[in-house]
Amino acid sequence: MNEHVHETADLTKNQTLVMGALTRSKGPLSAYTILDQLRDNGFRAPLQVYRALDKLVEFGLVHRLESLNAFVACRHPGCDGDDTIAFMICERCGQVNEITDTALAMRLKQLAGEASFALKKTTIELRGICRTCQVA
Repeated sequence: MNEHVHETADLTKNQTLVMGALTRSKGPLSAYTILDQLRDNGFRAPLQVYRALDKLVEFGLVHRLESLNAFVACRHPGCDGDDTIAFMICERCGQVNEITDTALAMRLKQLAGEASFALKKTTIELRGICRTCQVA
């Protein structure tokens, strides 16, 4: 089933609030930053945020950036069908760009297959300096 088709109307109140915080953000947010932003909306405990984030990740609406222990709203429509997701993360401004590359995904599947490894998901995080920060 294509989980990414979840509309905002299908989300719980907490999921909608967390999704809104991530959508408005220019960069990744930690669960605790989201909690701080949503305290006026009745959020009192990190568990409330983590439950909402878990479901949003499951639905394909949000991605977790492992190296930053933070979350971003999906900005690449249709990526839910991809089992390889890559992010370019600027170490100066924190900007995150979501990218897909079919050739890379196929090569990783090939490598896994050659090793008899049952690949389920691949998340690649490229850390560096974005073009804007390079010229600044």
